[in-house]
Amino acid sequence: MTPKQCGNWRLAMALQALLKRNTYYDSITLMSLAQSLKQLSGVEDVGAIMATEANYALLQASALFPSTFLHEQKELPGPDDLLLVVKAVDEACAQQALRMAEERLSSARHAVQHSHQPRPARSLETALRRGETANLAVISVAGEHAWLEAEQALRQGLHVFLFSDNVSVEQEKYLKTLALEKSLLMMGPDCGTALINGVGLGFCNVVPRGSIGIVGASGTGMQQLMCLIAAAGLGISQAIGTGGRDLSEAIGGMMMRCGLALLANDPHTEVILLVSKPPAASTAREILAAAQLTKPVVAIFQGCAPAQFAEHVGKVHLVRTLSEGAELAIALAGGDPAQLFGRQVLQRDQERLLAERKGLAPYQRYIRALYAGGTLCDEAMLLLSERIGKISSNVPLKVEWSIPSGQIYQGHTALDLGSDEFTRGRPHPMIDPNLRLRYLAEAAQDRETAVILLDILLGFCAHPDPAALYAPAIARIRKSALDEGRSLPIIVVLCGTEDDPQQVSRQRYALEAAGAIVYESNAAAVVAAASLLDSEENM
Repeated sequence: MTPKQCGNWRLAMALQALLKRNTYYDSITLMSLAQSLKQLSGVEDVGAIMATEANYALLQASALFPSTFLHEQKELPGPDDLLLVVKAVDEACAQQALRMAEERLSSARHAVQHSHQPRPARSLETALRRGETANLAVISVAGEHAWLEAEQALRQGLHVFLFSDNVSVEQEKYLKTLALEKSLLMMGPDCGTALINGVGLGFCNVVPRGSIGIVGASGTGMQQLMCLIAAAGLGISQAIGTGGRDLSEAIGGMMMRCGLALLANDPHTEVILLVSKPPAASTAREILAAAQLTKPVVAIFQGCAPAQFAEHVGKVHLVRTLSEGAELAIALAGGDPAQLFGRQVLQRDQERLLAERKGLAPYQRYIRALYAGGTLCDEAMLLLSERIGKISSNVPLKVEWSIPSGQIYQGHTALDLGSDEFTRGRPHPMIDPNLRLRYLAEAAQDRETAVILLDILLGFCAHPDPAALYAPAIARIRKSALDEGRSLPIIVVLCGTEDDPQQVSRQRYALEAAGAIVYESNAAAVVAAASLLDSEENM
């Protein structure tokens, strides 16, 4: 059936929409569909959404909101309805794109319906009947339902990996209290990464098994540590995620203490790494007290100077950055931290960095950092603020450094594009890079931008080939700047391993061929970015 036969489409110059009532597709399917339609000749942009209020706002921000089409509907589409919007150079191109979209969705649904494979389980009870030996549930549903599903799983005796966010602090505390009563792990909510008995959960890289265990209230922080450790030839015993709020005063580090105890008794773990976004001071002290073990423990509490806990640190090695934590854990596990990409890489790139710096125009003054990883963004802001001062952000280090409403960039700026306001109702930028590519283009067009810094994370669940999208964009941006008589260096933090599906060496090659300067250490990338500003900026 074509959009015209469906009777629910409308031309609006070169903007057309198609509505499918009571038709659900997950965000990954819709992202894949949108990407394929954008490859069609004449198609400028595509919106493929479930019609939630948050997604309406995203369409408006992308100039894809079909106001006339929606006004003519007898009932405004809701969260159970699929809305496709195509912006094209002419009406014929838009019609063709919508027609192809409906054909692809119909064929995909037909294939599922006629497949001989068992249908996906629609409830926890069904899943348990099929897999009676299962002892862990992975939950990724809308936030308003997530905590109920997690409670049901815990009461069934299952460990829980709760990927979903938008779960209240009160619900999180209730779930973690229940988990502790039943001697279970409650990883999350908003838990992005875990590696349990060699099985990766959520956003996870392919790393060897080894003797270093991690407990983290930080998904991308754990990924950075895992990849740096793998680069030095060592491996991970377990990586237990807790969710980003675990070390808040309200939660009190319930799951970090639980994970710490598990690793303390794990015969395969010889060194323990703890990592967290800025913790509550009282919780950090409690964690340090629990970490006085016979096994060496390295702790990275972002935003906390080691001297802050001098009276409580005891036997724990407290460090400031992810790279320092990885280096120390590698040394304690008997490895060679010199194998890590770090200061020696910065020394190698001095000539390139100097050439880029000399090519900057006088009006290019600011760093613009576009992060998908929240912990990496926090670390970048901490290190940059020590070198260049105020860093504006949507997740600022200080309240007064918040970006004013209606602005994207203000002076030196670091954006966490993986935070809730950017991911509500759409895939994370590690999955779908399109939103960040828009911000990348806007940063490049701002003549005050001196350097662009961004992270690209590989592994399971991440985009299958991010360099295929970023490399052409980087090449265009660099060429456009050179045509205007200025340099525009782009520094990439590439977090991945050679065994990841995307293969880190292949991604590096494509990004460097496009003109990017690539580091595998976030701290090294930040120092390189700061070095591109003149000496007055670095004081």
